[in-house]
Amino acid sequence: MIDQQQESRNEIKQADTEVLIDVRGLKKYFPMERSLFGRTTKVLKAVDDVSFQIHRGETFGLVGESGCGKSTTGRSLIRLFDITAGEIYYDGRDLAAMSEKEMKPYRKRMQAIFQDPYSSLNPAMNVLQLISEPMEIHMNYNKAQRLDVVHELLNKVGMKKEHADRYPHEFSGGQRQRISIARSLAASPEFVLCDEPISALDVSVQAQVVNMLEDLQDEFGLTYLFIAHDLSMVRHISNRIGVMYLGKLVEVTSSEQLYRHPAHPYSQALLAAIPVPNPKVATADRWMLQGDLPSPLDEVVGCKFRLRCPFAVQRCAEEDPSLREVAPGHYVACHLHG
Repeated sequence: MIDQQQESRNEIKQADTEVLIDVRGLKKYFPMERSLFGRTTKVLKAVDDVSFQIHRGETFGLVGESGCGKSTTGRSLIRLFDITAGEIYYDGRDLAAMSEKEMKPYRKRMQAIFQDPYSSLNPAMNVLQLISEPMEIHMNYNKAQRLDVVHELLNKVGMKKEHADRYPHEFSGGQRQRISIARSLAASPEFVLCDEPISALDVSVQAQVVNMLEDLQDEFGLTYLFIAHDLSMVRHISNRIGVMYLGKLVEVTSSEQLYRHPAHPYSQALLAAIPVPNPKVATADRWMLQGDLPSPLDEVVGCKFRLRCPFAVQRCAEEDPSLREVAPGHYVACHLHG
């Protein structure tokens, strides 16, 4: 019943929605070694030719192992990183081509919630100052108006107005994350990057924060890019999901389609690794992922996943697969479906 309700919610959100963010050929390389004359001799390809779209009002989930480029993709999208190549269209305008001055109006429209709430909150500022800061930069509010908004936002995230005078170290991890969420909403954004916002929290608190994010999305009409490791939680909150491996998208489809019919071997392995309450449940139709994630510094010819894939063939060693539509709205980068 819950799955049916979630699927219905996903279908409603995806129907007749316009594209808010259109990422085309995004690349972000970090120089790792330089020659005596300053020339870059080795680069880390954190994000390597990634393309996807996020529709207005939906939640697009991004999953994968640590080091696959999820967070770099998200931070590049909101221009916390200057990208190496590609285009990032936000509401029809290419953010990648903008100067910092041209970006300022878009900073208000795009906000972020980070993984560690304590490191993202200035310990020298109290809650009132932390949440007011975006309003001082982007909103023409006086002191009384800012105080009213802070109290309202604290109430929205399940905290009390007397918390406004306290400092980050006086709160638990879950409360600090609620403060981060309130701060991200202070400038009335349209899009919020949720960069693993629940991974540092207790399991019981994770569910509360995810439910709160859903309620806030419905109330304010927000669009999310939700990055996480917990695939079961990503399924709960996301309308569509992109699976990343070593800087590339290997599968993009709806949340329910990914969990019912995963097409890429890597997606199948990630789903097989999700703990189930009954250990006797048969998983004969799935296989467990073997080995460690290769170094992103290594140059792998062909499919990057072939070194861990039991279904790899000669073509996988020669040709890097591109995303192909194997079903309506279901894209896979795998030669098994080519």
